[in-house]
Amino acid sequence: MNPSKRIDQLIAGLTDWRGRTLAGIRKSILEADREIIEEWKWMGSPVWSRDGMIAVANAHKNKVKLTFAHGAGLPDPEKLFNAGLGGNAWRAIDFFEGDALDERALKNLIRAAVAYNQSKLKKKAPARTRAKAHKKS
Repeated sequence: MNPSKRIDQLIAGLTDWRGRTLAGIRKSILEADREIIEEWKWMGSPVWSRDGMIAVANAHKNKVKLTFAHGAGLPDPEKLFNAGLGGNAWRAIDFFEGDALDERALKNLIRAAVAYNQSKLKKKAPARTRAKAHKKS
């Protein structure tokens, strides 16, 4: 079964507020950038990627956690990150029952994560490849 169908099943199996919250998070992520791909990793976690991992989601008993792989390197002007603040790379957003999803701010954070991944790719590209790309533009 492909990852998107597995995520559909996960959401359908969460018949309470967590399913609705995860569905809203997923919708915002996919709308933020049409080239984001869905994956299924770590024995049952939805993961979204573009030029590297962006975020992973997990539904817990009392929350839905959205963890950004490079959250520590992302601007967060809306202060969405509220968990995992002590680490060197990962940052998370814990959504609890009744929390409103700020779609605009989440989409901006997703776009920042994509830009971060793409900047890492540019830094890894050999100088010769970067020079060729520069000449073509």
